[in-house]
Amino acid sequence: MATSTPTHDGDHTASHGYIDDKKKYLARLKRIEGQARGLHRMVDEEQYCIDILTQISALTKALESVAIGLLDDHLKHCVVDAAKTGGAEAEVKLKEATDAIARLVRS
Repeated sequence: MATSTPTHDGDHTASHGYIDDKKKYLARLKRIEGQARGLHRMVDEEQYCIDILTQISALTKALESVAIGLLDDHLKHCVVDAAKTGGAEAEVKLKEATDAIARLVRS
């Protein structure tokens, strides 16, 4: 069940869409952290550059997967809730989502 936590701006409380999958996200991020440490080790051990690049690609895809999941949760929960309420909050949430998508596309 989603819990109430402060929003990023601290003006009011809202539950975040990813809360129901928090354990899944944390487990995935822990695996990604391990992949990043593995990359560090590969460079330290002077492994073949193509092998390192392959692992960077895998790490990038893993991070993108987390980002897409969080974006999906944000759209389904935060944006939909704000749209139901309407007004300025809906506009803010839509702008946040649009900006997040733009950052993901640029990266």
